[in-house]
Amino acid sequence: MAKKSQLARNAKRVRLAARFATKRAALKKAGDWEALQKLPKNSSPVRIKNRCNVTGRSRGYMRYFGLSRIQFREMARRGEIPGVKKSSW
Repeated sequence: MAKKSQLARNAKRVRLAARFATKRAALKKAGDWEALQKLPKNSSPVRIKNRCNVTGRSRGYMRYFGLSRIQFREMARRGEIPGVKKSSW
């Protein structure tokens, strides 16, 4: 499990990016780069880190499922992910 401080920091970035999204888009369209630089750094959506929804793990993240590879494998084996099953031949 990721440290709580890392999860909180990423959650803050998600909130800031959502709050400033329209303002950022308007400033980019106008080409006002100085005003864009005055916005908080963490309001940029580029700074958001993809993390597993269950454990908060950042590596081995599968975007389609929102899980890390480890959690995906465990949940798929238990049948908790619809449409996914272990193959056998």
